[in-house]
Amino acid sequence: MERVFVTVVFISVLLGGCSEPPDASSAADTESADYAAHARELTQRLLIVDTHIDVPYRLYKGFEDVSEATQTGNFDYPRAIAGGLNAPFMSIFVPADIDAAGDAKAFADNLIDSIESLVAHAPEKFAIASCTADVYKISADGKIALPLGMENGGPIEGSFAGLRHFAERGIRYITLTHSKSNHISDSSYDTNEPWAGLSPFGQTLIPEMNRQGVMVDISHVSDKAFWQVLELTQTPVIASHSSLRHFTPGFQRNMTDDMVVALGENNGVIQITFGSSFLSAATRTYSETTQQALLSFVDAQHLSEDDPRLLSFAETYLLEHPYPYASVEDVLNHIDRVVELAGIDHVGLGSDFDGVGDTLPMGLKDVAGFSNLVAGLLRRGYADDDIEKILSANIMRVWTQVERYAAAQGNPTQCRQTSG
Repeated sequence: MERVFVTVVFISVLLGGCSEPPDASSAADTESADYAAHARELTQRLLIVDTHIDVPYRLYKGFEDVSEATQTGNFDYPRAIAGGLNAPFMSIFVPADIDAAGDAKAFADNLIDSIESLVAHAPEKFAIASCTADVYKISADGKIALPLGMENGGPIEGSFAGLRHFAERGIRYITLTHSKSNHISDSSYDTNEPWAGLSPFGQTLIPEMNRQGVMVDISHVSDKAFWQVLELTQTPVIASHSSLRHFTPGFQRNMTDDMVVALGENNGVIQITFGSSFLSAATRTYSETTQQALLSFVDAQHLSEDDPRLLSFAETYLLEHPYPYASVEDVLNHIDRVVELAGIDHVGLGSDFDGVGDTLPMGLKDVAGFSNLVAGLLRRGYADDDIEKILSANIMRVWTQVERYAAAQGNPTQCRQTSG
């Protein structure tokens, strides 16, 4: 879940009601029949892990039964089956304002409760995965595995006991911060950097996360914090949903080439995220220009951000300045560059479905679209074995290494489905 600016709010609302350019079907039509058929076969045969899907927060904002087809959102069971998605990490996202209000722990627990309720409602379709063995078993049983990741470490409230609480609830990675610097780390989105990287507690937290078998996620942290994490960690780390700054100059939320190289040397993995503004410089420029236009209108008219006149202005603006969606090709460009910089073993997928509104690229509008991405990989010459690494093997390797390290420290991972 990304920081919500006035631009994102209006783009998401307005695009949701507009006619969009041809979507996944036309993207597939551009591929040869052989590539498309092979891609569909691979997505149904290979394990697909997506490390960041914001279903829990989506359901918090407005409940839908995602065990059935839904009219909104990017994820539901039928579309996941169609796309071959086996293991979407459910993001336990805690907004910075909830953290600042002191309600982060309760909020995170409630989101975890909601996923447990989903599983209880449709046990024939979903099961919570607490370890790598669970993912393989659940998938083999024909169900969708739901591992849990926490976006924003605020809920651990500055204690190792807090970390243990959420590890016992099934959290298997923690994104250290989100849109604001918190008690663990400075944020890439926040110009206020009180810690010049990690806080003193954050510096002790990294090795403790290693010991407790929780993957360290460096998406959202400041550059200084990233480098400090790599100095402190004893296990590979992940970027659960990030892309490359090479294609979006100046966007601190994405990773530099040097960071990607260092992540590869750490044996970690960057999970490429799909929001158009993460992928394309043109889209970033559009977002910045649109935000300035909207905020200038607000200031000139002395409006609140929920004033209906702002919505009317935004509708007209969007009609006159169409949103420049990224494409599957843009996602492929990011994957190609990671492979060039760090190697095929260090890239995967972290879509941010249900977290970036209607700004997703053409051909990847929801979880049914993975075959479009795989067809593109085939067209670019990726072998089946390498595609398997991108779809799941790389992140599963990292997760396994983290489990093994924790076990060696006397903290074996508790598995819900395969223990005993």
